[in-house]
Amino acid sequence: MSRPTAPSTDLKSAPLFDHLDELRKRLVISVIFLVIGMSVAFVYRIQLIDWVKGPLQYSELYTAGKVQVVTYTLTEPLLLSLNLSLWAGLGLALPFILGQVWGFISPGLYASERRWAIPFIVGAGLSFLGGAVFGYKLVLPTMVPFLVEFLAGAVTPILGLGQYIGTVTTFLVAFGLAFEMPILSIILTRIGIVNHVMLRKGWRIALVAIMVAAAVITPTPDPTNMMLVAVPLYVLYELSVLLSRAFRLPPPETEETPAMGL
Repeated sequence: MSRPTAPSTDLKSAPLFDHLDELRKRLVISVIFLVIGMSVAFVYRIQLIDWVKGPLQYSELYTAGKVQVVTYTLTEPLLLSLNLSLWAGLGLALPFILGQVWGFISPGLYASERRWAIPFIVGAGLSFLGGAVFGYKLVLPTMVPFLVEFLAGAVTPILGLGQYIGTVTTFLVAFGLAFEMPILSIILTRIGIVNHVMLRKGWRIALVAIMVAAAVITPTPDPTNMMLVAVPLYVLYELSVLLSRAFRLPPPETEETPAMGL
């Protein structure tokens, strides 16, 4: 009597390789969207640079021509344009990239959860945009002039364009990511990592962390600037608690059976 043939290792590994292949395709598509976004942003690089320099217009020294914005190396204008185009292109491509993320994880979700695809994508994109706009319109117009004029009369400010744009871009990205807090709370709640009870109990720790983050983001001693950052962040935390409660997992006995698992 012949011995039964052992199961093929390839057959065992097929589901894993299927998921890896799907992940690779999603990553390739996301990179394509990013490249398209970068290409569009690169065409408008001059307008983007002028836009990022906008907060300087609130400085009396800058409007009086007493502040110079310069580049220091031959290649800096090109590298700066590519860096700025990368971040702007990421902002343009973000909804499409989030669509790929959702397309990858959606097969493992319950049927009732998949209807949140469009709200998730639109909400994440608008949250990031809202955070960047908030920082640009409300915080930078007071923070940038303060820093530029801190030693007014004692020194002549000469700002490196690359360093200035890097600082402003980092600030705007930080605000955009901070405004993703409610969306993140929904995702972590749905996969069971956090819940509204945990978030509610941790409000004191969250408040301290937010105050520290606000002090780091706004490197000025002016408490008004710090509160402009801290108050919206804490409001977002409270919104995250409410959303975590609204999207909490149902009791195990009432859960639906997933249509297809990862």
